[in-house]
Amino acid sequence: MTLTADSIPVAYTPAGGWTQWPPPVLAGCTQPLCDGAPDMRGFWQTVEVYVDGTAQPGHPAIGHVQRIEQAADRVVVTGAGIIHDMRCDGTLRNGVHDVAEFDKSTEIHVVASFEDGVHVLRPHGLNVGTGPIEVRRWRDGEHLMWDYIGFTARLRWLAAPDADPELVLAQIETQEQTP
Repeated sequence: MTLTADSIPVAYTPAGGWTQWPPPVLAGCTQPLCDGAPDMRGFWQTVEVYVDGTAQPGHPAIGHVQRIEQAADRVVVTGAGIIHDMRCDGTLRNGVHDVAEFDKSTEIHVVASFEDGVHVLRPHGLNVGTGPIEVRRWRDGEHLMWDYIGFTARLRWLAAPDADPELVLAQIETQEQTP
């Protein structure tokens, strides 16, 4: 039997968030990415953060690790205790229906789409400053760029999404200890 993005149940953040990396959601699914989807598959670590174009070397997002899985128009972002599983079809119905990262309990509903090679998230009913919130991810050469609320980050690829998270984290620690 071939695993498709449709045949795998939607994953959700467990109550209170996860404390040990959960297994990949789309493991074994070999369905190709849909047209217009940037290839964001892998474990990624934030290495640079910019606020209003100025580098912020001490920003709390530096070092953040996230795993991104993809198949067809489906994207699963896992990191910081959450699992956000979505279809990028531009509908609220098939977007993220989960909890916010900041407290692991506030419900969020997010429309997800691919627009001109960019993964775009628009939380339903949330605004900041003069308008709605928009979170974006796109490839910039070998890096992944992540536009989040108040900052833009550059992430480096660490490993394939099916890699053992413990080995990925050990690799980071080893690199940080090497002068």
